Amino acid sequence: MNERREIGRLSPQAIEETVRRALQEDAPWGDITSESLIPADAQLTAKLVAREPGVLSGVDVFSAAMTLTDPATEVQPVLADGARFEQGAVLATVAGAARSVLTAERVALNFLQRMSGIATMTAQFVAALEGTQARIVDTRKTTPGLRLFERYAVRCGGGHNHRFSLSDAVLAKDNHLAVLTRGGERDLTGALREVRSRLPHTTHLEVEVDRPDQIAAVLDAGVDTIMLDNFTLDQMRAAVEQIGGRTLVEASGSVKLDAVRAIAETGVDIISVGALTHSARALDFGLDAQIELPAGGRR
Repeated sequence: MNERREIGRLSPQAIEETVRRALQEDAPWGDITSESLIPADAQLTAKLVAREPGVLSGVDVFSAAMTLTDPATEVQPVLADGARFEQGAVLATVAGAARSVLTAERVALNFLQRMSGIATMTAQFVAALEGTQARIVDTRKTTPGLRLFERYAVRCGGGHNHRFSLSDAVLAKDNHLAVLTRGGERDLTGALREVRSRLPHTTHLEVEVDRPDQIAAVLDAGVDTIMLDNFTLDQMRAAVEQIGGRTLVEASGSVKLDAVRAIAETGVDIISVGALTHSARALDFGLDAQIELPAGGRR
């Protein structure tokens, strides 16, 4: 189940809306540094260079930051999203008015560094599962307002997406179950069956369990996925055997790279990793520029 999925593309509208907000945040009344120091007719050519190896994500977002600042700026990508690169690789070239490129530089790099960091971490987790049936998925632990970009980056790294939002599927966790059963007064199986009876047949129902003795009651309710929260490896193996393929089995809870292979080998179908989006380190890129000053230093 570790086959590389189709990445898909971020919609141009989503890119434009998010990037415009970032540009407005960074230069609400213009870039007074560039406007003060750089001649208005100075031109700049630059190479986007990787300072370390990784997996690329966010090429279209990088380009949008440049062209939304100045439509005359030209960006030529060298690699596509999902591509692996080594330290020193040239990922794109940029040419345009120096003021414009310098104004857009930080926003463009921030998006690319963040998204490529997520893609790179995801690729490491995916590689660790090679030969197993498990797949790596993300969670809703994303940066507010950037979920679309960050989850796209997970796909660039070869991972998969969990439900995108609270509107997409039912995922009952411990607090939900406590309220549903009135603190244990109601039968869990019966309560979940009642929930199932009210849901459209197309709506996925997943239930989190944090103790092995909860599995039987949840399984009898006919749910689609059982999430094992912070189970030990022995508990996961026993749970997979108990469930016997009657539902999908998801492992969750502070999953680390050095432990993910052992989790996959218990037989679970899905491993959710919040760290992909909440703890990925931004990659280091640089925009190496050559500025062409106008004759006479006109401004």
